[in-house]
Amino acid sequence: METCTECGFEPTAITVEETPGLIRRFAALHREWLIGFAADEVRRGELRVRPCSGVWSPLEYAGHLRDVCALFDRRVQAVLRAPGSTLEVIDHDAVVARGGYDRLDPRALAAGLGACADRLATRMEGVGPEQWSLYGVRAGERRTIAEIAKRAVHEGRHHLMDVERILASSSGASMRR
Repeated sequence: METCTECGFEPTAITVEETPGLIRRFAALHREWLIGFAADEVRRGELRVRPCSGVWSPLEYAGHLRDVCALFDRRVQAVLRAPGSTLEVIDHDAVVARGGYDRLDPRALAAGLGACADRLATRMEGVGPEQWSLYGVRAGERRTIAEIAKRAVHEGRHHLMDVERILASSSGASMRR
């Protein structure tokens, strides 16, 4: 896993022990904007709008993050049950399109995201020091539990940046953190 040139996430800057708290923190930040915009009748519609072709709406990003937390939890479970196992691969664009994520209820999505992130974080808290290096295989590549944990943190951070850009450009103001 390399540094993300777009959001600046540096996987070596965090420890695996920090990942559960960071997963919960980024989920809480996503839930905050979801609930805030859901309560604002004027801005609520902005959650459903794709800013341009090929870029998801804020609701679609939040739904994707919920799904990623659930997916990564399943992957960690698979690795813990059978190290070296084949890991599930998902076409996220297809899932978002088929799932009508732009029509999701923001409050229900916030709750679902919180629950999935908490399950993943709790699972990570149960990983022992000798288990972080266990791996599964995703599309021919090895993924350790440590890498899955750090990827989960990156997903939360990166998509928060994506959503902040979209919502700031639609309102002309930056979101509060």
